[in-house]
Amino acid sequence: MFVHTWATEVAPAYRAVLAQALQAHRAHELDAAERLYEQVLTLRAAQPDAMHYLGVLRHQQGRSKEAVEWIAAALKITPHHPDAHNNLGNIHKECGRLSEAESCYRRALECGPDHYNAQSNLAVVLEAQERLDEAFEAYGKLLQQAPRYAQGHYLMGLFLRSHAQHVQHMEQSAECFRTAHALDGGNVRALEALGISLYVLDRRDEAVQVYRDWLEREPDNPIPRHMLASCGGAPAPPRADDAYVRDTFDGFAESFDEQLLKNLGYRAPQVLADALAQVLPQPSGSLDVLDAGCGTGLCAPLMRPHARSLSGVDLSGGMVEKARQRGGYDMLDVAELTAFLAARPHAYDLVISADTLVYFGRLQDVLAAAHDALRPGGWLAFTLEANAGEEDRIELSPSGRYQHTRAYVERVVAAAGLQNARIASDTLRREGGQPVHGWVVLAQRG
Repeated sequence: MFVHTWATEVAPAYRAVLAQALQAHRAHELDAAERLYEQVLTLRAAQPDAMHYLGVLRHQQGRSKEAVEWIAAALKITPHHPDAHNNLGNIHKECGRLSEAESCYRRALECGPDHYNAQSNLAVVLEAQERLDEAFEAYGKLLQQAPRYAQGHYLMGLFLRSHAQHVQHMEQSAECFRTAHALDGGNVRALEALGISLYVLDRRDEAVQVYRDWLEREPDNPIPRHMLASCGGAPAPPRADDAYVRDTFDGFAESFDEQLLKNLGYRAPQVLADALAQVLPQPSGSLDVLDAGCGTGLCAPLMRPHARSLSGVDLSGGMVEKARQRGGYDMLDVAELTAFLAARPHAYDLVISADTLVYFGRLQDVLAAAHDALRPGGWLAFTLEANAGEEDRIELSPSGRYQHTRAYVERVVAAAGLQNARIASDTLRREGGQPVHGWVVLAQRG
């Protein structure tokens, strides 16, 4: 979480301009905020607040190297500014520089011992570095510092569930999610997580009741409707509703990469890249590539060396905006995947889809559209969550994602007209303290 507060006394000549810049920045009017920050720096050279927040803005524009330089320069002027240290840490964290991020958060806490955002971020990067005892201590300190901080209870619940070593950890995670939602009724991710923990604890009736109560309060909300089906309280749809996917990931966009850091061992993009290395020529920047379900853009740096053009599409506008900030794409679109593919015949040499088709139960339509979007000889690469059964079937799991048996995958890949199918088993991530097994599927258009 990036933080905007006043850190230094601002002279009247430019106070109003800086206030306007901050207002525009909070409203995500980045072009206007940029002009106003630059106007402040014209009125008062090296004004540290303008430098600091211009750095935050540069990161949001995908210019993270400049962002670090701006905030570092601001900290030379105001070295005891905890928000600036925290925000600099966030940039390092989001760029994968966890050690540098940790140092920034520790410095923020030296300058402001009660800075609970920095404490929360420190706990996250310790967990991401698999320093679990230190992370648990840091989450505990966060709840001591800010006992009414709903997000802190939610994060502790996720930590306990992700690294559960016995049933008590799962029970404690459920209580953390209950507390998070009690403190912040708008934290619907806590309700969703509570239902999952209850199901894992084999308290299915309680999980069903959580989602039914939620749906009764919000009858038009697609999230409790889908999650009710995921734990057997309603018939499973053939695929996740577009509104469910959009609402879930729009709400998840700001914290998505952080949560993937917390899901230690998240591997789907790298696993697909490794599999493709067995069938593609050496990277030469010659392929037209589509990242189908691009999310925040984690596949971009892995696919960029192969790509003459690299496009991304996702149903969530929030996720696409994060991918745009990350950079690496030539084109990004917000669209439903099957329709997007169907409208682009013979457009791509490679279509890659990491952890996107897990929200499709029936795969026939999307695989047929992918076949048609490929050029002859082009490859489709995607991951699915594995159902260990031997029969041809699909299941909607309590996580809200679908699981497919190998027999089902073999049948629908062939039915789509794809050839040379390769289906390998691998671990895609860890969840609830357990590995999530998946299929890594490659197939070629003839």
